[in-house]
Amino acid sequence: MSTAATLLRRDLALLVPGGRGGGGVLPLLFFLAVAMLYPFAVGPDAQLLARTGGGVIWIAALLAAILPLEKLVAGDLDAGVFDQLSLRGVSEELAMAVRLVAHWLAFAPLLLLATLPAAALLGLSAETTRTVLLGLLAGTPGLAAVGLAVAALTASLRGGAALSGLMVIPLAVPILIFGAGALARPDPGGLMLAAAISLGLCAVSPIAAGAAIRAARES
Repeated sequence: MSTAATLLRRDLALLVPGGRGGGGVLPLLFFLAVAMLYPFAVGPDAQLLARTGGGVIWIAALLAAILPLEKLVAGDLDAGVFDQLSLRGVSEELAMAVRLVAHWLAFAPLLLLATLPAAALLGLSAETTRTVLLGLLAGTPGLAAVGLAVAALTASLRGGAALSGLMVIPLAVPILIFGAGALARPDPGGLMLAAAISLGLCAVSPIAAGAAIRAARES
């Protein structure tokens, strides 16, 4: 088995629900809780829920993506896992690229599935639900990439978990703008821009995260 496949299997065991970390359960529960509580907060106005529900799902997805960041990098950095990988010739960039894939697989598919009951709770139409699903499919890789880079940058800092959440939100705003903005536009331009931003972030994030891990190891 290749090194990347071995790393991916290990990372998934730490991050997915039912694994040793169980990291995917909390974001899913948080996402569904927001969808269930929002109608109680704004009242039973079906038109208001249908008009604002898509944006609420996007915000819930963003916040749910922040929850696993504390255990995404810091634990392995403290345990010396990246030192051992370096001794075996595995670069930090490769390790972070694999971690990015594992992070996305741990939370995004579950959120996409949970979007269906969330849309039903919010009274979204089939067309709006489809747009939300396509937007999340395009945007969640970017959210995962931003989260990984920020988690690596703050892994060696005291109070890094709280700081990472504050840093992710403004960096994820462009994805949120174009992804949620597609709900108000009849053309797919917003979804395409969200996908383009995600691809760019996925290309840059492992490099930035790898450099941050290397700096933390050498400090």
